Amino acid sequence: MPHPSVDLPLGPDFGTQADLEPLVAEVEARLADVAHSLRERDIAAIEAQSNALHRALAQAVESFVRAAQHGGLPEPLRLRLARASAQLARQREALSRATAALDRAIDVLMPGATPAGKVYLASGLTEPVLHTGGLNA
Repeated sequence: MPHPSVDLPLGPDFGTQADLEPLVAEVEARLADVAHSLRERDIAAIEAQSNALHRALAQAVESFVRAAQHGGLPEPLRLRLARASAQLARQREALSRATAALDRAIDVLMPGATPAGKVYLASGLTEPVLHTGGLNA
């Protein structure tokens, strides 16, 4: 879901809701794109959308900082950016949990790749793998 990049000049009167609205809308659209890519499990799209989100966030934050230095920020946009930040934190947490689950699955499926020769048991505990020459040795 491509969205045009928002690139607004920052003059001395920059900082009105109309000036900042496209930046917040861009961040919200990019967050939606990342969420869609995550649901689709499209690795290339996740990477591309994450990069686009990073650029949109950087531009929005820079613009908000400049606007704050020149008279303050409109409250509705500040709240929308805060909600977008919370959504980003939730996406990061979900991705972190998924990565940890994948790491645990790989450890179970490939015990030789685990550090110190340990494997997971049904109880969730670990015990050293004995290398005595065979399964029943």
